Amino acid sequence: MAQRPLEGKIVLDLTTALAGPYATLLLAGLGARVIKIENPERGGDAARNNSPYVTRDGLSVRRTSDEDMSVSMLARGRNKESITLDLKNPAGREVFFDLVAHADIVVENYSAGVTTRLGIDHAAVAAVNPAVVYTSISGFGSQGGPGTGKAMDTIIQALSGVMMTAGGPGDPPVRFGLPIGDLLAPLFAVIGTLSAVIQVGQTGRGQHVDVSMLGALTSLVAAEPFDAFEMIGLATRTGDMVPRLAPFGIFAAADGHFAICGPTDPFAHGVLTAIGRADLITDPRFEKRDGRVHHADELHAMIAQWAADQPVAKVIAELEQHGAPCAEVRAPHAAVRDPLVRQRGEVVPLRHPSYDDIVELWGSGLPITMSDSDTGLDRPAPALGAHNHEVLAGLLGYDSARIAALSEGKVL
Repeated sequence: MAQRPLEGKIVLDLTTALAGPYATLLLAGLGARVIKIENPERGGDAARNNSPYVTRDGLSVRRTSDEDMSVSMLARGRNKESITLDLKNPAGREVFFDLVAHADIVVENYSAGVTTRLGIDHAAVAAVNPAVVYTSISGFGSQGGPGTGKAMDTIIQALSGVMMTAGGPGDPPVRFGLPIGDLLAPLFAVIGTLSAVIQVGQTGRGQHVDVSMLGALTSLVAAEPFDAFEMIGLATRTGDMVPRLAPFGIFAAADGHFAICGPTDPFAHGVLTAIGRADLITDPRFEKRDGRVHHADELHAMIAQWAADQPVAKVIAELEQHGAPCAEVRAPHAAVRDPLVRQRGEVVPLRHPSYDDIVELWGSGLPITMSDSDTGLDRPAPALGAHNHEVLAGLLGYDSARIAALSEGKVL
């Protein structure tokens, strides 16, 4: 097996919920040793208490034993080690800084100001190990944000403007179905973290990587020129169709829906041929893109009428035969079972650390394949504190008496 790109790097994971754990999941999939530090008093990562749970009898809305594990943790905890540590306790912070001395990266997603109050902020970590890359993922950035300063994905979607990009004119706001703010910020965080790690190799100095959920999502909203659309009278909310790219949108067939993306002349001409209107290829209304945009409603109506009484499979076959980009609209259940994404390891089975495979569950893999490196998420999520002894004795060299004393003092 080829070496993984981040093999030998140690990540201290102070994250909880989704945004932070997804960032450290990616680092783990790239080969870093991720040591997840969890609060023993609160039952660890909040995701451990997300229903549903995998139990000995299958999926359950409620936990039935201490060994049961939430599907959220099964997905987000893979390829990580778990230790428990009370960071409010001076003895817990001492252990933490012993770990910092061995670490390359620290990732946290506390609310702004919490790490400073705990005495584990970037300045404190850099004083112990100046080469550490310290990555913070928060709702609004390290300076804090409006109101309570607390940020959940829906709050970020509301503030970013993304809720007013879907739907049609006059529709209420549309919440994106995926927690897009929670999933986007960690991608930028990993990019920043790995960039800083490269720079450590050049300078020997780590730095603070500060990523906000609001900034990450709003930056993508700004990637589309909505202001320019408004200035020239183009609608910014167009529902299932995108008239400025016509033919472009989601259409109903007899037994489902399909998408067409035909903004270029060859693609659009393929659509016209597929629907039996090749005669319109030389029509000034549809020959070139500007004409199609001006007559988008008419063009989309023709496609809708053609497809309405045909099965999706036949519609797709006709469009593909004439080179028109198209796809069936699939439900998540079908999409995550696509043989192609499973073959590439982009979606993989989720396994419980101790139970047999009693329920079929699929989770995100690492959607990065590399020619000379191995990547992947191939180890199940750990039980809370499962690696206390392995990390404290194996990495830090603590003896059994010291570990027992930390446990008896409720530091672990």
